[in-house]
Amino acid sequence: MRLFHFSDDSNIEVFVPRPVRVAAQRPPGLEWLNGPLVWAIDEAHQGMYLFPRDCPRILLWSTPETTQEDYQHWWQGSDKKMLAYVEEGWLERIQGATLYRYEFPIEAFEDLEDAGMWVSRKAVKPIKFGKLTDLLNAQEVCNVELRVLDDLSPLKGVWDTSLHASGIRLRNAQNWH
Repeated sequence: MRLFHFSDDSNIEVFVPRPVRVAAQRPPGLEWLNGPLVWAIDEAHQGMYLFPRDCPRILLWSTPETTQEDYQHWWQGSDKKMLAYVEEGWLERIQGATLYRYEFPIEAFEDLEDAGMWVSRKAVKPIKFGKLTDLLNAQEVCNVELRVLDDLSPLKGVWDTSLHASGIRLRNAQNWH
């Protein structure tokens, strides 16, 4: 297994724990997840972060609980593992973006057992570094199908399906609130 952090900053020598920028409502006992941490994503879920940092997106994938009806409705014959929905206004920025993928030593992290997320409570030095300049190709390699919509608000109900849905930077989406 490999763990990564994606950034638009190419000069990070050591990742220092910091609190999240916008605190999320956490279940009792998990409030510490808003505190100072270094966040990482596992290799299987890295497709969630092959976007400019502030790009609003909704990512879907099936789970063992996903019904055939939900799968057929959303995948519509696609053979991809993950679906990524973005707004049309972000497409050009995605196409022109450069990201840097930092790889971490797994021993420094604890598994949150939630959508491939891992955290470290201590500073972490990356063990590898790479530059990504073709995010659309990187998404393809990670088995992600990009779907572009005028805005993401019609997808608000996807959390009521049997799919796993992750929303990232939705505060930046049109008509979301």
